[in-house]
Amino acid sequence: MDNLDLLITALESNDAERIRLFLSDMHSADIAELLEGLTPEQRPAVWAEVPATAKGEILVEVPDGVREDLLAGMDKEALVTAVRYMDIDDIADLIPDLADDVLADVLFTVDKEARASLGEVLSHPEDTAGGLMNVDPIAVRENISLQVVIRYLRLLGQLPEYTDKLFVVDRENRLKGVLPVSVLLTAPATDRVGIHFDRKPFTFKATDAQEEVAKAFEKYNLISAPVVDDQEYLIGRITVDDVVDVIREDADHSVMVRAGLSQEEDIFAPVGRSTRNRAVWLGVNLITAIIASWVIGQFERTIEKLVALAVLMPIVASMGGNAGTQTLTIVIRGLSVGTITRANAWRVLQKEFLVGGVNGVIWALAVAAVATIWYHDYALGAIIGLAMIINIVVSALAGVLLPLLLQRLGIDPALAGGVALTTVTDVVGFSALLGLAAMFLI
Repeated sequence: MDNLDLLITALESNDAERIRLFLSDMHSADIAELLEGLTPEQRPAVWAEVPATAKGEILVEVPDGVREDLLAGMDKEALVTAVRYMDIDDIADLIPDLADDVLADVLFTVDKEARASLGEVLSHPEDTAGGLMNVDPIAVRENISLQVVIRYLRLLGQLPEYTDKLFVVDRENRLKGVLPVSVLLTAPATDRVGIHFDRKPFTFKATDAQEEVAKAFEKYNLISAPVVDDQEYLIGRITVDDVVDVIREDADHSVMVRAGLSQEEDIFAPVGRSTRNRAVWLGVNLITAIIASWVIGQFERTIEKLVALAVLMPIVASMGGNAGTQTLTIVIRGLSVGTITRANAWRVLQKEFLVGGVNGVIWALAVAAVATIWYHDYALGAIIGLAMIINIVVSALAGVLLPLLLQRLGIDPALAGGVALTTVTDVVGFSALLGLAAMFLI
């Protein structure tokens, strides 16, 4: 049995002690995953047995829908206690979900330095480097010895998580470079910091988008990186754990948004809320289906005279849809990672046109042969083959042009691209097959 099955079994037996022991050695991220898999009726019994020191981290880990459910069952004192054990950047992530009176108590509980740090993080939008950063960088001067740095770190007693480098600043706290922690372990203790620090580190401005931060961490294999303001003053650092969260959220978004869903939705959300969230997307799909049906209706007499067209239509539309989806996926990914821009979009369009043309010819010959053998009609085989070429080529072009157009209009291509492409492939596929049949077969 997996952990969720074991936990549900303990819940069914009302064994609180067993639940407490089960959760005691479990990481907060694993507990968050278990809570997401429980129904709203089951969560309170488990949440009550979670250690107070872990609740804050769990609240940050769970999806928004589950977080709302858990927060609704917590009184002010319990929530303030949970937040007290959280890092500043995690508190900043949680603040939008806190009531004003709870937020006031939280700010009153934390010390003056923590309040100032929290204010610094909250002064930047959530989806920027400033919103992601931690405000715990360890700064040193270049004119001191490594021995002094080591003594200073020992006095601190504990390093912030993911500390792979220290930050070298001047007297005004302007960033001059970074000092890898590995240098402290390998270089002579009498050496000065100025001999060993990197004067050209990779830095982020507080206003940089979190997507750009994630790309840089992935590209340059960063563990941490400094954040500076416009005057190059050191204001914080970003660590890989926060970047992983961004990458995960983006991946979830890419999967869920194509179905018009939110990655933060509770899988056990009330039926009414889930129905409302999905109704709009279903309505959009209905409109596209009506458009495709209207196109078919324009050729009703043609279909009546040659019933084989009704059998073959789905093949043309399906092949065009698959070809277009392949191109669409490549282009959306290219736009998201920055490998496709206005400068090379024309080359991408040319390449996909050629790919669509070659694939169109290959599969048109295959489908034409099948249709000819099936219905003993060479003309019908030629018509469906030509329709196949047209639809696959147009679908490939649409797979490039639609996301570029949607991005230009400020619409997320991952959200609207699939529906728009389906409409194009259906309309073009049906129009090509039925139109050619009307001209040459009827």
